[in-house]
Amino acid sequence: MIITWSTGLADENMDEGILVDLGAIVARHPWWHARARLTLAFLEKYQVHVPAEILDAGCGWGVTLKALEGRGYHAIGMDISRMTLEKLDSPGRQLIEADLTKPLPDGHPTYDAVLALDVIEHIDDDRAAVATLSELIKPGGLLILSVPALPEFFTEFDQIQGHRRRYTPETLARSLDSSPLRVEQISWWGEWLVPILKKQRGQTRAKPGDSPTDVYKKYLKLPPWPAPLLLSAGFAWEHKRALAGTLTTGTSLLAVARRV
Repeated sequence: MIITWSTGLADENMDEGILVDLGAIVARHPWWHARARLTLAFLEKYQVHVPAEILDAGCGWGVTLKALEGRGYHAIGMDISRMTLEKLDSPGRQLIEADLTKPLPDGHPTYDAVLALDVIEHIDDDRAAVATLSELIKPGGLLILSVPALPEFFTEFDQIQGHRRRYTPETLARSLDSSPLRVEQISWWGEWLVPILKKQRGQTRAKPGDSPTDVYKKYLKLPPWPAPLLLSAGFAWEHKRALAGTLTTGTSLLAVARRV
């Protein structure tokens, strides 16, 4: 079931064709599954136990939403893209169409935890978006954010996704500092990918006539087996250190903050 809180243009944040057309590819990609596993581990670390209510804000292709459901959480998906939500809609699943740049409805529910995984980098005013997300969290509840890291790695890949920026730990912390949230942890993730991105900097894959979906699909293409297995192994190798916050760099940052 989809309920509507507000509507907006998904294309202003990320080309909607990418969201609608590439779900099957994303569902097989090791990066999204590794991020979902790490997110579940952070929920457990900060004692958000099943069957807590978790809002996946910017649920996109639904990889994390399905992982939450599989673990036994009461998961609710939210996205600006109505077409994306329609692809995720199924009996018993709660979905919300909402634009985080617009006011929340009166009497809106609050949740034990809110996830915004690779969401706020798509929004011009990230502080305002975080403030809105904080209104959806119960007192004492958690916000878990993930964002792309290292501004020097901003490339065509970011542009095609509608990214406004990449973050450092300091700029990610600043996105939270005007909200009623206390930062518990900021961690790097994807350290082993940093040398690969350094080599790819400056390369372009767009050809004349390519749509954003065409270009994004090129970036998602995985090398032949066993390369996907090696990708999964790379994320598994650093999983515990990302959870502990002991990595020193990475292609992503993850923040955990508590509503005070």
